[in-house]
Amino acid sequence: MTQASLTQLMNSLPDLLAPSMAKDHPNLPVVKAEGCYYYGVDGKTYLDFTSGIATANTGHRHPKVVQAIKESVDHLMHGPSGVIMYKSILQLAEELKTVLPRGLDCFFFANSGTEAIEGALKLAKYVTQRPYAVSFMGCFHGRSLGALSVTTSKSKYRKFLQPSGLTYQVPYADATQCPKGEDPEIYCVEKLERDFDTLFKHQVTPEEVACMIVEPVLGEGGYVIPPKAWLQKIREVCDRHGILLIFDEVQTGFGRTGEWFAAQTFDVTPDIMAIAKGIASGLPLSATVASKKLMEKWPIGTHGTTFGGNPIACSAALATLDVLKEEKLIENSKEMGKYAADQLQHLKAKHEVIGSIRSVGLMIGIEIINPKTKQGDGSLLLEILDKCLEKGVLFYLCGNSGEVIRMIPPLTITKEEIDAGLRVLDEALTEITSLHVI
Repeated sequence: MTQASLTQLMNSLPDLLAPSMAKDHPNLPVVKAEGCYYYGVDGKTYLDFTSGIATANTGHRHPKVVQAIKESVDHLMHGPSGVIMYKSILQLAEELKTVLPRGLDCFFFANSGTEAIEGALKLAKYVTQRPYAVSFMGCFHGRSLGALSVTTSKSKYRKFLQPSGLTYQVPYADATQCPKGEDPEIYCVEKLERDFDTLFKHQVTPEEVACMIVEPVLGEGGYVIPPKAWLQKIREVCDRHGILLIFDEVQTGFGRTGEWFAAQTFDVTPDIMAIAKGIASGLPLSATVASKKLMEKWPIGTHGTTFGGNPIACSAALATLDVLKEEKLIENSKEMGKYAADQLQHLKAKHEVIGSIRSVGLMIGIEIINPKTKQGDGSLLLEILDKCLEKGVLFYLCGNSGEVIRMIPPLTITKEEIDAGLRVLDEALTEITSLHVI
C-alpha cells in the first residue's frame, strides 16, 4: 500500500467510529510506535510525551514485552480465569505482591481502569454493608455509571446520565488558596477537617459511608499534587470511622510518580487499590487489589469477568515488571522527572503564559494561563500543542478547562529526549505568544 492510499484510508476511517472515540486531540494518524516515538502516516517521526496516556511506561513495543506476547500466544489466547487456571495469572499475582504496599496481596483482574474502580466500589459496599461513597472534587475515575458517580473532573461526563446519588464529594487539596504567610500543608489539612465536619454534620453520617475514593495525584482534573499530610489525614479519618480507603492508582502506578505506586510516594496505604494503564505496557489489563482478608468477604459470583486477567496480557505484565526492575525505570522516573521539572522552571521564567509547574516523578503538568488574568487558557494551550505537533512532539492536555499540558513520557526517556522535547515547546511558546496581544 502506498503512503498516499494509506493516508486516505486513515483519514476516512474516523468517520466510521463514534466521535467520542475518534475525535480526541490531536487524532494523529500513525503506522508504528517504538520506544519514545510514534511514526506517522505522513512519514514524520514524533517524540511521544504522552505514553498512550501514561500506559507505555516501558516505552512502545519494548522487545522483552513483545517477545513475551509472542510466546504466550503459542500456549493460550483466552482464559477465562476461574473456568480454567493458568500460570501467567498466578505468577503475575505473586510478582505484584512484591511491589505493592504491604498487605495488598489479593487480586481481581479485569481489563480497564474503569473496571478496576467498579470492582473497588462494589467490594467496599459489599464488605461494609454501607450504601455511600465519598469522592473528591476534580477526580476522574472513569465513565461507566458506577465510576461516573464518583467522577467530577468535568460536568460534561455526567450530563444526562444521572449517575448514582449514593455519593458525596468534598474539595480536593488546593494549596493555591492558602492565605499569604500560612503553611500550605497545614492550611490544606485544616480545611479538609472542616470539610469532613460539614459533610458528616449536614449530609451523611460516617457510619453510612462505605468508602472514600481518591486519586493520590489529581490526573485528568489537572495534575494537582496534594500535600502528603492531606492524604494521611484522609487515612486517619477513614480509620476513625471504619471507612475503607480506595486509591485510584490507574494513572499514578508502575513508576509514574518515582516510586512503584503513589501510595509509597506519600506513605499512605489504602485498603483497596485500583491499578491499570502501565501494568501491561499497553495491553488491556487492570486489577482491583486488597488484602486476602477483605477479598474473602466477597463470595463467588458477586463479581465476575470473561476477559479479565487474559493470559496474553498477564504475560505482557510479567515482562513489564521485569523491564521496570532490570532497567531501573522507577529510579529513572524520579531522576528524569526532577531534571524535566528543573528545565521547565527555566521556561516558566522565560514565558509569562506558563503558570505553575506541577510535578512528581514523570507525571508533570504545565499550566497555561492568560498573563493578565492569571486564569487558565485552554484555547491558547491547544494552539501550543498543535504547534508542538507540527514540530514533531506530541503532548496531551488535562484540567477542567483543558488548561494544563500533560508531560508523561515513557519512563525510558533520556535527558537528550527531554531536551529535544522542551526545545520544541520553547519554540512553540515563542511563536504562538508572538501572534497574540496578551
